[in-house]
Amino acid sequence: MGAYIARRLILLVLQALGVASFVFLLLQMVPGDPARAILGETATAEQIAAMRAKLGIDRPVWVQYADWLSKLAQGNLGQSVISGRFVATDLADRLPRTLELVLTSTLLGLVLAVPLGTLAAINRNGPLDLAISTLALFGLSLPAFVVGTLLLLVFVLHLGLVPAMRFVAFDQNPGEHLRLLILPVVTLGLSNAAVLLRMMRSSMLEVINQDYIRTARAKGLAPARVLAGHALKNALNPVLTLTGLEIGTLLGGTVIVEFIFGWPGLSTLLLSGVRERDYPVVQGTVLLISVLFVSINLLVDLLYGWLDPRIRYA
Repeated sequence: MGAYIARRLILLVLQALGVASFVFLLLQMVPGDPARAILGETATAEQIAAMRAKLGIDRPVWVQYADWLSKLAQGNLGQSVISGRFVATDLADRLPRTLELVLTSTLLGLVLAVPLGTLAAINRNGPLDLAISTLALFGLSLPAFVVGTLLLLVFVLHLGLVPAMRFVAFDQNPGEHLRLLILPVVTLGLSNAAVLLRMMRSSMLEVINQDYIRTARAKGLAPARVLAGHALKNALNPVLTLTGLEIGTLLGGTVIVEFIFGWPGLSTLLLSGVRERDYPVVQGTVLLISVLFVSINLLVDLLYGWLDPRIRYA
C-alpha cells in the first residue's frame, strides 16, 4: 500500500505540472497583448513597453517558463497583474468557499441518489422505478444555470427568503452564511443526484443478480440484510468512481452557479483571470484544481479497498 501511494503521489506531481505547463503554453498563444489589455487602447508605445517589461512578457517564452518553474519550486505562484495580490493568497481565500460548495452539493447528491437508485433497482420496471427514472431524466435535462435561475426567481425575487447575489463569510455570520449556501448547493446537488442515481440503479441491478446475492437469499437472510450487508457496498464502487470525477469537474466548473448566486470561489477567479489576461492567476488556479482533481481520484482509489476487500494494491 505504501509503495502504491508513493507512486501515485509522484504521478500526481507530474500530472499537475503537465497540466499547468500545457496551460502556460496555451496562454502564450492567446491573441492580444496583456499589457495593452491592462493599460487600454489609449496607452502609448512607451507605456506598453514598460508594462511588458514589468510583467516579464518581453522575454522569450522559454525564459518565462523557466522563471515560472523556479518560482513554483519555491512555492511562489506569483502576483496578480491586475490587483497586485499574491496568487496564493487569493487561492487560499477562494478554495474553502469552493470546497464547501462542491462537497456539500456532492453529499446532497449522494443522499438522494443512493436510496432512490436502490429503490429503483429493486423495483425494476415497476411504477416506482418509472417514477424515479423519470425524475432522474428530468434532472439531467435541466442545466445547472436553468435550475439556479429558477430557484433565484422563486426564492429570491418572489418569496424574498434569500438575499440576492451576496456572500457572507461563516465567521462573520454563520446563520446567514448557511442560508446563502442553500440555493447554490441545491442547484448543484440536484444535477449531481440525477447523474449518480442512474449509475446507482445500473450498478445495483448488476449486483443483485450475482450468485452470492442469490446464495444469501437462499440461506434465509432477511432482504434488508442482504441488501445492506452484501449488495450495497459492492454497488457503490462505480458510484464512488463517478463521484470522484464529479467533484473534480465541479472544482473548476461551478462558474455559472457562483456567478448567479454571487459566490466568490475558484471558478469565478479563473474566469476573471482569463477575461483580464491575468496569466499568474490563471496558471495558479489551474494548477490548484489539477492537484485537487488528482488527489480526489487517489482518495477514491484507496476507498475501493475499504468497500471491497478483494482489491489489492500492488
